[in-house]
Amino acid sequence: MRSITVIKVLMMVLMLSSTELISEESRPVITHGPFLGHLTSSSAKIWARCSKPGVYRLTAKGIGDHDALVATTAEATLENDMCLVWQVTGLQPGKKYFYEATYQGHQIAGDKDNYFLTPEEVRTPTLTRLVFGSCAQEGDESSAVWRKISTIDPQAVVLLGDTPYIDSTELDVQRSRYGEFASVTAFADLLHNRSFYATWDDHDFGLNDTDGRLQGKENSRRAFIEYHGNPSYGDGEEGIYTKFRRGGVEVFLLDTRYFAGTESSPFAEDQTTLLGKKQWEWLRRELKASTAPFKLLASGIIWNGAVRPNKLDHWANYPYELEALFRFIGKENVSGVVLIGGDIHRSRVLRHETSGTAGYRISEFITSPIGSDVMDNANVPHSALIYDGGEPNAFLLITVDTTVTPPILVADFQNATGRKLFSVRLDAKDLSLQ
Repeated sequence: MRSITVIKVLMMVLMLSSTELISEESRPVITHGPFLGHLTSSSAKIWARCSKPGVYRLTAKGIGDHDALVATTAEATLENDMCLVWQVTGLQPGKKYFYEATYQGHQIAGDKDNYFLTPEEVRTPTLTRLVFGSCAQEGDESSAVWRKISTIDPQAVVLLGDTPYIDSTELDVQRSRYGEFASVTAFADLLHNRSFYATWDDHDFGLNDTDGRLQGKENSRRAFIEYHGNPSYGDGEEGIYTKFRRGGVEVFLLDTRYFAGTESSPFAEDQTTLLGKKQWEWLRRELKASTAPFKLLASGIIWNGAVRPNKLDHWANYPYELEALFRFIGKENVSGVVLIGGDIHRSRVLRHETSGTAGYRISEFITSPIGSDVMDNANVPHSALIYDGGEPNAFLLITVDTTVTPPILVADFQNATGRKLFSVRLDAKDLSLQ
């Protein structure tokens, strides 16, 4: 009898072990991410993609003298391709938080690399580092750039499009390509604890050199929203334009694809628009309201017309809208404006003669490519050009220092080895109506 009892107990243990094993195997996991998205002094967005539908919990815990737990939940569904964004609120400025994700009480993410540091209040004097880049692939050379950026340790990474190359508006293709891009180990390692922001260019919007008349662009917007943790997405119904502030710099991420060619320009009724009426209203309103010493207007396309033959997707192809922007800057005395673009697979710096319209000379920084494909035929002369570099695996580091008076901005063009290609320094006092 005793031996039978022992056997029964052993069988029960084996059954329980087997049940636990099955439970472990069937438990949802995070397949992509988690990535840190939009971050402020009191809130954070954290993006992830999970293996199964369900409600997932995220807990952020401060360290030091602020050790309170802050928790929130988000739901992954088939409708959102199992992507979710946790929105954490009630945080304290200038504090380090570790975060973990759980499903039904079981941890599925959370280690020493899952943390974020909330910024100080925007008016606090500080040093802010932002990296900008465009045109990346999933190969080893782009990965070398992600690893180099990690060593620089910026507070945020801003991608300007063709990240990734998709070239389709089919929803399944869009989702698949974003998933493949997010699966790159060096890219994922970079974004666990640094804010990630993005806009798109033509290849991730849908097709090469296309505009807002592209069929299926609603699918592209849907997939973009699913796979990013931006502060907002256009007007909530169309487009993906947005903005964020970090220290002494405010970044306006423009959408130069969704609305292009879809309606007449608000500045020339007989001409087509680039940004569309709603985005123009938003941009002018928010630019005028900005108190940041430096205001970066970032788009996937470049702002000048020095491009390879037969290329029409650039701001200079809409001269009436570019002129209207400069005149608005001058009329409203909007200081500190700097232009940033990507797309053309070269690194370039231009200083435009806009004193008569904007009130000061406006600089343009072009950063491309993170990948290896340099375009020699894009080395086109321009009267405002002060630097051109055909360098693969390149990116742009913007450093804004508000601990000095006047505040300064330094733009460093670098490559994957860390070699500096070119550097520009701008004083805030020189970027205002003279």
